[in-house]
Amino acid sequence: MREAFQEELESIHTTLVKMGSIVAESMAAATKALLEPNLELAQKVIKEDDTIDDMQHELDARTMMIIARQSPVAGDLRTLVTSLRMSADLERMGDMAHHVAKLARMRYPNCAVPDELRDIVINMNRVAVNIIEKTTKSIDTRNTTMALELEKDDDEMDKLHRRLFEILMDDKWQYGTEVAIDMTLLGRYYERCADHAVSVGRRVYYMVNGEYNTAN
Repeated sequence: MREAFQEELESIHTTLVKMGSIVAESMAAATKALLEPNLELAQKVIKEDDTIDDMQHELDARTMMIIARQSPVAGDLRTLVTSLRMSADLERMGDMAHHVAKLARMRYPNCAVPDELRDIVINMNRVAVNIIEKTTKSIDTRNTTMALELEKDDDEMDKLHRRLFEILMDDKWQYGTEVAIDMTLLGRYYERCADHAVSVGRRVYYMVNGEYNTAN
């Protein structure tokens, strides 16, 4: 029975890692669809979000079934409960990629991003994808040092987000209100994705140590 239980725990772990990998790929693809622009790729990312949602629902149902059937305690219970929270964050990160792809689709065949903001968007995507990948690796390896590094990685995203707003609020802005709204939302999608990654990192730390990090 114990061996079967450990296999179930490992299955939950594997699903979380797979979700993270899909989310990273989705964000990269969504940004590519936005900047090219590429309608077919945007549609693919939008459809892929259903896969991420289904994975979360299935994982949560499986986790609850394990808790009900096995009545785990201590570290095992902490792992399962934390997995529920992490799956929710990963699903929301997938939603952010979905929103980026929907913006690409909405403005197609035009590019939603003005030339002046391309570099910032490229860098926000770079930081977002790197953070998602590091988050996924921290889940996979239970590396708490890596998990806590996500707080500092998020600082770079926050700086880019502030820079984006400085440009949007500048009197020299020439692209109109609609584009400004699009870019405000776009910046929020990347920024929120990074915030959810930080949340996952904190949960990895708690899962391993049984306490929340209070250093930050």
